Amino acid sequence: MMNVLTAPADPTLKKGEARCPGPSTQDLLRSEPSNARDPALLIASDAFLGDEDLPFSRYTSQTFYERELTQLWPKVWQWACREEHIPHPGDFYTYDIGPYSALVIRGDDGEIRAFVNACPHRGMAFTDAGSQGSGKQFIRCPFHGMSWHLDGSLKEVPCRWDFPHIEDTEFGLDEIPCEEWAGFVFINFDRQCGPLSEYLGVLPEHFKDWGLEDRFVAVHTQKVLPGNWKMCLEGFLEAFHVLATHPEVIHTASWANTQYDLFGPTVTRFLQTVATGNPNIEQSQQEIYRLLGYQDELPAGVSARERHAAIQRAKLGQQWGTDLSEVSTSLMLDSIEYHLFPNACFFPGIQIPLIYRFRPMGLDACLHEIMMLQPVPDQQPRPLPAQPIKLGLEDSYTSVPDFPLAKVLDQDTENFHRQWAGMKASLKKGQTLANYQEARIRSFHRTLDGYMARA
Repeated sequence: MMNVLTAPADPTLKKGEARCPGPSTQDLLRSEPSNARDPALLIASDAFLGDEDLPFSRYTSQTFYERELTQLWPKVWQWACREEHIPHPGDFYTYDIGPYSALVIRGDDGEIRAFVNACPHRGMAFTDAGSQGSGKQFIRCPFHGMSWHLDGSLKEVPCRWDFPHIEDTEFGLDEIPCEEWAGFVFINFDRQCGPLSEYLGVLPEHFKDWGLEDRFVAVHTQKVLPGNWKMCLEGFLEAFHVLATHPEVIHTASWANTQYDLFGPTVTRFLQTVATGNPNIEQSQQEIYRLLGYQDELPAGVSARERHAAIQRAKLGQQWGTDLSEVSTSLMLDSIEYHLFPNACFFPGIQIPLIYRFRPMGLDACLHEIMMLQPVPDQQPRPLPAQPIKLGLEDSYTSVPDFPLAKVLDQDTENFHRQWAGMKASLKKGQTLANYQEARIRSFHRTLDGYMARA
């Protein structure tokens, strides 16, 4: 079988049509009967979006960054928290992005609402950036004591005699759009925005049977990364980097045959199969099984991947107190990542259940937030969400308890120091992207350009 590293380009193919030699992701998934339970994974949707270089100035320019602050972040839907972060009336969560801040709070009626985190009196923030809490009976400004009901209507103005010019109905809090999907609470600072359902594209249909709303936050990290937020996000939009960044898995995962899907301006996906063996290397199923860490003999007629999935269903099901017997092989094992523009990634898988969020901290740093969503134990109350563990630039994910993907994430994030330095030092003006494997990056920038053009 031809090695993926030396396979020449086929001159008869049009631009964007070339694919890695060997079985495709769809070939593999359709050969496994259990994957018929997840029809969304049996779809492929790609397009050639061009091959011109992408300027480094889109990352390194302070002017471009400041345009994002005015033309992107106040105009897009963003997930602020999980519903489980604010389960009771009076529970609140503060979401911040650039100069913008939203106070997300559950009202006495059980409804979740979002308000601009600024007092209409003199602009005082009601809550500190990144804070959360519970038990609020009303929203009170810590500066002068003015207060509002949990639905945002005015409750009290101290020394009201001095404010005859205030009309109660006109002095409520500034409410912003707030909607929920799959257990996530989304907000939008644009009060003229379209509905969340339109923005989510294929996500509601694809995720309808995957039950993210029936999971809880088992691990939560917030790590500062070096480099522009887009650069760091894009490091997680492709599996091309596996060869050099994660060499320990190149013999067990189909990294070069990863499938990339473009579902519209706001949603893209990659689908990387795990425990398959490298399709460009001659390997027996028993050899693949050994590489996965097992020493016993494979049952006759059973692939290493199917056996591994069965073992993981039983092991994690027992560990988590939930029945995983009907979970498909792909959903059980694979790295399946949906990106929702601009800054969130959702993995529906069981063994790789990550949720990412990237928020800028100025031009040259960002906050990378990770949640691991674990199924709620059968017939048990929902566990409390894990408290965030804060990690600085030099802190390792291995310091986080019960975080099985720590080593992989350290490998990913260690790249960014050098990439950011190289972007700024480069005499070449831009990056040259792969036509297929990095198409999601090009799609991301096309959508970004649409927002940047709406000055």
